[in-house]
Amino acid sequence: MSLSDFLLRFWQDITGWVFLVYMLLTLGAFCWVLHTKRETMSAIAWSLTVLLFPLFGAVLFFLFGSQSITRPLTRRQEKKSAYKRITGASDGKPSVDVPARWERLAKLGHHGDGFPVTAGNSITFYHEGHLAFDAMIDGIHSARNHVHIQFFIYRSDASGERFIDALCECARRGVEVRFLYDSVGSYNLTSRLLRKLTQAGGRTAAFLPILNPLYRFRVNLRNHRKILVVDGKVGFTGGLNIGDEYLGLARKFGPWRDTHFRVEGEGVQGLQRVFLEDWHFATEEAVHGERYTPKFEKPPGSALVQVVHSGPDSLYKAIRETYFAGILHARKRVWIASPYFIPDGGLKDALMLAAWSGVDVRLLGLFRPDKWIPFLAARFYWTDVLAAGVKVYQYTPGMMHSKFMLVDGEWASIGTANMDNRSLYLNFEVNYQLFDQPAIAELEEHFLKDLESSIRVDTEVFSKRPLVAKLAENASRLLSPIL
Repeated sequence: MSLSDFLLRFWQDITGWVFLVYMLLTLGAFCWVLHTKRETMSAIAWSLTVLLFPLFGAVLFFLFGSQSITRPLTRRQEKKSAYKRITGASDGKPSVDVPARWERLAKLGHHGDGFPVTAGNSITFYHEGHLAFDAMIDGIHSARNHVHIQFFIYRSDASGERFIDALCECARRGVEVRFLYDSVGSYNLTSRLLRKLTQAGGRTAAFLPILNPLYRFRVNLRNHRKILVVDGKVGFTGGLNIGDEYLGLARKFGPWRDTHFRVEGEGVQGLQRVFLEDWHFATEEAVHGERYTPKFEKPPGSALVQVVHSGPDSLYKAIRETYFAGILHARKRVWIASPYFIPDGGLKDALMLAAWSGVDVRLLGLFRPDKWIPFLAARFYWTDVLAAGVKVYQYTPGMMHSKFMLVDGEWASIGTANMDNRSLYLNFEVNYQLFDQPAIAELEEHFLKDLESSIRVDTEVFSKRPLVAKLAENASRLLSPIL
């Protein structure tokens, strides 16, 4: 019997079975959405996706949406607890005193499995890639005990080669080198570079490898952290990944504007433990001991800093809550730099409330997007915040990739987290809270300098944009819970 004859004879049976499978899959996915999604807008968005896109919507949810109760997150929580038991790691150390006005922010940062505020730190900012890369390479070359390095994106280009060569030199002279990368963000990291480092004596690992059956092809839970720790004394983090585009060498992006920074002092210990918990999750190796948490005979500086980390493995979203509280604490100004602006309802309302009450709220974002759907979704939210009096600026020279919030010249949050749902709910991120006016003043100076190279969005002109643009923005914002 030919295929055409078979289909002609049994088409009713085939149609019935296909319809049954479709109904079971759709109903199962819909029930799973309701079971796992605690946030109302996310539940609505995914329910509509499953119902309006037969079969495809259910597959999309399986790949990108089911993150609250999954094997990798359950295993991540278990590994974090196991690491604490094995190493005796404790968060019980109290925070040093911060100005009374910001005590609540310090408590929010320390809540759950957070870290205390530490004093006596030095901070150095890098606002473009060349200076940051040079400083990190110098830090690697200065290592005597260990180098821990972790990036979301790691390219196999000249910049990637340069860092691998520096790490290999360290490993050959007996320095412990641990290299962790995200398997989705660093999808094009070649095995040749990894093999080069392992042959020199370094160790490498992927975070949530997507082809590992334990993780069920879960591509939506990514480690967006950028961490370099040298000898437990010096740490680097911020917006930069490793690749030539972060030096402004990619024509697609043009000049690259970012904010990366170096911390020296006890404030590095929180960054160290964030890395070591991720490393333990990826490799089963529980690294601990005094050599990884050295003491300082003399404080390197005077800055008060606090590591704040968050991820989908915790119900308490520490970075999101500190952003929210920081906005509500503002009396004079809230200045935000973020390439992606897709706030949840609470954050959007907080920004609008601040603007309505006379606070100078400014948002610096992209002029030329690298990702169109997040950019269009952001423009949807511009409508409301502009109407409330928020000043929105678009950086014109090239890619604006900085991620920070500055409040009243007295408090800042800076690190790897964008002002979007992906960073605040889905990604593993790490920020620093700064309670140091000189450091914040430097960030404010550069923020104002960036505004000079930006165009301010005119509310009246923006309201007259074409209908097709508004429809595209509305369609894009439906995906905001996963952007």
